[in-house]
Amino acid sequence: MTTTAPDVRKTPATPAKKKRGGGVIGNTGLYIATGVAALLFLIPFYLIVRNALMTDPEITGENWKWFPTDIQWGNITEPFQDETVDFGRALWNSWVVAILHTSGILLICSLAGYGLARIPYKHANKVFYAVLVTLMIPTAVTFVPSFVLVSSLGWVDSYRGLIIPGLFSGFTCFLFRQYFLGFPKELEEAARVDGLSYWGAYWRVVVPNSLNFFAAMATITFISGWNSFLWPLVIGQDPSAWTIQVALSAYMTNQTVNYHLIFMSTAISILPLVLVFLFLQRWLVQGIAQTGIKG
Repeated sequence: MTTTAPDVRKTPATPAKKKRGGGVIGNTGLYIATGVAALLFLIPFYLIVRNALMTDPEITGENWKWFPTDIQWGNITEPFQDETVDFGRALWNSWVVAILHTSGILLICSLAGYGLARIPYKHANKVFYAVLVTLMIPTAVTFVPSFVLVSSLGWVDSYRGLIIPGLFSGFTCFLFRQYFLGFPKELEEAARVDGLSYWGAYWRVVVPNSLNFFAAMATITFISGWNSFLWPLVIGQDPSAWTIQVALSAYMTNQTVNYHLIFMSTAISILPLVLVFLFLQRWLVQGIAQTGIKG
């Protein structure tokens, strides 16, 4: 009996992938471009700190100086000693407004986004489109009606007038909805089997597993609330209700401009933003990436 030998064929070796040429050069160029961009972004901060520690003649002098000839450390306490502007009170007002504004928007917009993404309702898409329409309405159109409403309620010069009208953001609601659409349904279904309602699933399952995204939204919202100027300027008519941005504008008058005081107050006012950003920045990009928006 003749046995046919099996046809053994050599499998051609997979050619090794060639390393891309210019890897070192490409990385070097990337580092150089990143370094140049970082320097450009840091220039305003350098100018603020430099001018804050100088005297007015040095700031406005003809000869440029990279660093102060004699550092004016006393400028740090000068904003708190100025009798024309209650700088400490303005800082406190900004903290209160920014924290409550951020907390309120995260609560309301996350609930709205979760409801639009998860709760079955035949008009859910219509409500969502109505939310998107609000993004197309210019702020100037609603500014005067909002002020008239706040004034009729007696909320001028109060935290209620500064905070409540801005407690909903259509864009933040849209981002929360996009995020919750991609949230694993299995976790919520398990919670529903255990007897939790939509509110229970949201509060005890969804929120604890979405802290990265909440931190990212908190960073963006806090910075927006802290930097708000026009609405606090109109509502805070009494100096005791001024926020930090309104207080900074008070240092510039038609008669005088105190340069070193403006720059020092600006440096102090941006310090909370820098601290908040440094603390939460590692969640910022990750949280935005989880919204489901793809470029």
